[in-house]
Amino acid sequence: MPRKAATPSLADTEAAPGGVAAADKALSLLNAFRAGDSTLSLSELAERTQLYKSTALRLLASLEHAQLLQRRADGRYALGPGLARLHGLYAASFSLEAEVMPVLQALVARTRESAALHVRQGEQRLCLYRVDSPQPLRDHLCAGDLLPLERGAGGRLLLAYGGARGKLYERIRAEGLAELDGDRVQGLAGLAAPVFRAGGELVGALTLSLPSSRLKPGLGETLRQAAARLSRRLGSEQN
Repeated sequence: MPRKAATPSLADTEAAPGGVAAADKALSLLNAFRAGDSTLSLSELAERTQLYKSTALRLLASLEHAQLLQRRADGRYALGPGLARLHGLYAASFSLEAEVMPVLQALVARTRESAALHVRQGEQRLCLYRVDSPQPLRDHLCAGDLLPLERGAGGRLLLAYGGARGKLYERIRAEGLAELDGDRVQGLAGLAAPVFRAGGELVGALTLSLPSSRLKPGLGETLRQAAARLSRRLGSEQN
């Protein structure tokens, strides 16, 4: 008798065009969880995805290693802490963007200088959001660029509020402002003020960058006010 063809899995019938079959199958195991499911057994996962148990078991081991799933003591599977971490990053990026971008746009409209929000990324800082100056002479950073912590107003401010010692960092904490000329690039000035969220947690450094020749009194206070406004939008009572 002819052998009966194997039933295609959900990953086969709903494969991503140009994608990787193994990734589709692994993701189908995550998508097998529905509202109300706290745990699922191997049999339930295999049934919902139409994968062989042996295939599902190998994929589950990879998902468990990545902390996207976790295997309980009774052998059943639950969603893992890695998903919670990714969800937190996802939610924070969208909620931050909606609050940060209007403040950056207003700051650039008022000062005509480039404004950005920098956050600490290990031993570097990440330019998370940025709005460019309309003036042709400006620095050319982009959102997504990584910069040193120990150079430039934004990095110095993040170090100051991370507890760095020294007269410079003490002054930054006392004034709630870093204003430096030529610290990162000769001929380029930078200003930074802290942004907080509810509970007093530091979000990052709100910055202005501009040619040294355009550094003038009043920019620091304008930046401080913008940082305070953004902090209030994020639920902080500081600043």
